[in-house]
Amino acid sequence: MDEEKLLHAYKKKVLFTVHALNQMNQSERMISKNEVYEIIENGKVIEEYKNNTRGYSCLICGKTEKRVLHVVCAPKNEYLAIITAYTPDPMKWEENMKKRR
Repeated sequence: MDEEKLLHAYKKKVLFTVHALNQMNQSERMISKNEVYEIIENGKVIEEYKNNTRGYSCLICGKTEKRVLHVVCAPKNEYLAIITAYTPDPMKWEENMKKRR
């Protein structure tokens, strides 16, 4: 995915799915929208899901001031859909949280 297209969709509008908001608001996560924005602006696409039933989506990994986060999003023509956001599990990810074990 061209990260320019991802940022273009992001600059138009950002929509959070109900699933994303539910995941972000779990007491052990408490991920703010601003943290998600920071990951989108400064993170890197580490996985692409080209054949997803809802269309193309990707996983972005980035670091905020406090922690590493993963954000799954789907760029559309008029907006960027945030599918989920979470703190990666060190048991499932390599030390840099960018490669699955």
